[in-house]
Amino acid sequence: MTETVKVSPESRMLIDGELVEAPSGKTFENVNPATEEVLGQVTDASPEDMRRAIAAARRAFDETTWSTDRAFRKRCLEQLQEALEAEQEELREQLILEVGCPRMLTNGPQLDAPLAHALRFPAELIDRYAWESELEDAPDMRGTMTSRRIWKEPVGVVGAITPWNFPFEVAITKLGQALATGNTVVLKPAPDTPWNATFIGRIIAERTDIPAGVVNVVTSSDHLVGEELTVSRQVDLISFTGSTAVGKRIMEKGAATMKRLFLELGGKSATIVLEDADLGMASMGGFMICAHAGQGCAIPTRMLLPRSRYDEGVELLKGVMEAVPYGDPQRPDVMMGPLVSAKQRDRVLGYIAKGVAEGATLALGGGRPSQHETGWYVEPTLFTNVDNSMTIAQEEIFGPVLCVIPYEDEDDAVRIANDSNYGLAGGVLSDSLEHSLAVARRIRTGVMSINGGNFYAADLPFGGYKDSGIGRQNGTAGFDQYLETKSLAWPTT
Repeated sequence: MTETVKVSPESRMLIDGELVEAPSGKTFENVNPATEEVLGQVTDASPEDMRRAIAAARRAFDETTWSTDRAFRKRCLEQLQEALEAEQEELREQLILEVGCPRMLTNGPQLDAPLAHALRFPAELIDRYAWESELEDAPDMRGTMTSRRIWKEPVGVVGAITPWNFPFEVAITKLGQALATGNTVVLKPAPDTPWNATFIGRIIAERTDIPAGVVNVVTSSDHLVGEELTVSRQVDLISFTGSTAVGKRIMEKGAATMKRLFLELGGKSATIVLEDADLGMASMGGFMICAHAGQGCAIPTRMLLPRSRYDEGVELLKGVMEAVPYGDPQRPDVMMGPLVSAKQRDRVLGYIAKGVAEGATLALGGGRPSQHETGWYVEPTLFTNVDNSMTIAQEEIFGPVLCVIPYEDEDDAVRIANDSNYGLAGGVLSDSLEHSLAVARRIRTGVMSINGGNFYAADLPFGGYKDSGIGRQNGTAGFDQYLETKSLAWPTT
């Protein structure tokens, strides 16, 4: 950790404008995944605490001008942006400690990139968005001429449930879009990485004019405390990023109250390397699978190589993955740190064992690195001779494990890529842009990387097909996610 940056984590929740402990006095431990040491304690909320937060958000939406005063919302988001930027370096150190994410990645997707855009884009969109639109006058079913309007209004109370892999990025993105559109929020962070959320809560309480109850942050070691958001009739929308299994449970439990949903779920993304592709560029996929130890929903975990170039591609991948710098996330040269918990490490090792048992060739890695006796590390792992029907090719591992699958021709590659319950992301590599685009049209995923392009940005919709979720995050489509549509008509005479 950088000695000049003092880390002052926040252990309290934010409920109805106040930073509070749980009335029960209960806390839970925040653990460093790189050292297995306890970093500190965090308030452990009960279902009753969550219900208090929901009631505060409901009251703030129903009884204040937050939902209608767009200029005020924009000013508050700008205040939050400025305050977070002032604390950027402390937030960086906290993320490295509690997430185990490499310092290198905080310079990009873990911190600097979302901090630069996740609040600014929706704040600026407030002034450009078509909150009200007018259609041409037209006769109604009785023949009476009518004036017609369309209004966009906030959904209401949003339950935002965030994951542990990119916790700040997901939380600030959900907050930016939900608050800019006039909603109030109850934020429930993952228990593995609570500090970034409580830190945001403290900044909101002490350094912005965001009214009491508009944002609430509730931490708990019990995942079922978050389920209070799903079953409460006072909550209008659940914005969830996490596993498909939990997303399905949210859909089921939310059905009783017809809950609006945004679900950004799992993935098993495939990169198709076409015959005319540069295999050197393709081998960079070996770096991608190791970024943040493979703990990313859109990281390409399947690589499809033409059988005619399979052996050549595998050798290049192996060389790249052997050279990946991994270890202590504090080191500036490291791009792969530990997995977030012992549970996640054991889960990944279990999938690796299953891959071997089902007949895939373990070409690299596959175990715990001997040089790291503490910390929840797994070696960069490469499987070859993988059949797409194998468990490691079908299920989301969420670790540094790459499956390399051979294909016979282009149609076979498309079939393999689409032979998945998931449809979040994918990639195509070719010497020809037109060729890559033609293949991309045939792939059933929400986002595609064409010849190495980056598909994630504040103004670009992100989300998946099939079991990868419902709805889109970012862009105008993400803004729309948090709005209701009201149609109006009245006689012209």
